[in-house]
Parts: sequence; C-alpha cells; structure tokens
Amino acid sequence: MKIIYIILFTLLSISTGTPDLYTCKNARISIFSHALIEDINAVSQTGMSVYNPATGELDFSVSISSLQFAKAFMQEHFNSDYMESDKYPRAIFKGKIQEHIDLTKDGIYTINVAGDLTVHGITKNRTVQGNMSVKNGVITMTSEFLVNCSDHHIDIPQILFYHIAENIKVNVLATYSLYNPSNKTL
Repeated sequence: MKIIYIILFTLLSISTGTPDLYTCKNARISIFSHALIEDINAVSQTGMSVYNPATGELDFSVSISSLQFAKAFMQEHFNSDYMESDKYPRAIFKGKIQEHIDLTKDGIYTINVAGDLTVHGITKNRTVQGNMSVKNGVITMTSEFLVNCSDHHIDIPQILFYHIAENIKVNVLATYSLYNPSNKTL
C-alpha cells in the first residue's frame, strides 16, 4: 500500500494546483504463456494505479506474489525460481498517456502510454497501446502487451523451453474512481 501513496504524492508534487486524480486499487492483471507442453495462466485482482488526466501521468503497480495460478507448484516455481518475488516483489509501470482525452465526453479512445516498465529489477522503456473507455464519468483502461523474459533477465533453463514461452502476454483491466483525499484508504 505504501507504493500507491508514493506514486500519488509524486504525481501531486509534479503537478501544479490541485488536480483531479483517479485511482484504482483492484486492477485485474493477468499473464499468459503458451508453450508446447502446458499453458501458464495467472491472475491478480490487486493491481493499483493512479491516473492524472491533467498531465497524462499513469502509474501501475502489482505485487508479483499476488498472481494466482491454477496449480500451486506453478505459483511456487514462478515466484521462487523465475521472478524471485522475495527480492523483486513488484512490477511497476510509470508512464504518460500521449493523447489528451476529454473526460467529459463518453467514448472509447485508443491510447499510447510511454514510460518505464520495471520487472525483476530491470527497467525498460516501453510504449504500450491500450484503450480508455469513458462512460458516465467512469474511466476504464485496458491493455494487452508482451513482455520478453530476457529483457528483464528472467532466466528460463534450456530444459524448460517446452514448458515456458520466452514472451509473456500481459492483460490489464483497471476501473478508476476520483480520488477523495478525505478517504485515507485510497
């Protein structure tokens, strides 16, 4: 929870005035890996995000260990052998939406978010495409993108290439509400 406060206060300090901030504390983050022997699926419902429409800044954070697998042994190996989640507990994206979206107009908008993705302690500059839906004041963002394991020094032993793909598909679904500073539970 500390990370969301850090992100929020960073956005506040960068921005002038008192901007409207939108937060999401239950973003759905899923990963999928297709391999010859077995597909790997995991889902977290605890991703956190802050969006500042005045600046376009968009930050995401998800605990690696919050990703739930259908098979317990997969989850254990994922956290201990590949992601080392005790050492690198979170995946973080800090970026900026390149388009200005008028939040007073309902619609579905294609967005491009340029920023830094940190996974397994390695930060890579990325531009991720997604969609923003605005309907009756509710903002929902979705995205699907690939993360290359070798880009983040996630080593897959040669013997396991049939079990784990080199690229992991990530799906994000986040619904935002206007941040209320009097509500301390963000």
